[in-house]
Amino acid sequence: MINWETFTSVVVTLLTICLVSKPALAHGKGLYATQAEAQQRAEEIGCTTSHQNNGRWMPCADERELHQQLRKQ
Repeated sequence: MINWETFTSVVVTLLTICLVSKPALAHGKGLYATQAEAQQRAEEIGCTTSHQNNGRWMPCADERELHQQLRKQ
């Protein structure tokens, strides 16, 4: 017999991981320690500049442009 309390807990945990980790992983791949690294990636994906985000660097002028360029890939 299935323990519904345990089953529900496992399902909620898995859904939370799926919903939270995908954006986090995608965002993490776009963060760089230096402006030079972010600028290099920006040029690779078709952007002309980079920007700061919470003390780290990201390709493109802002996250909107970054996501637009990534969708084109």
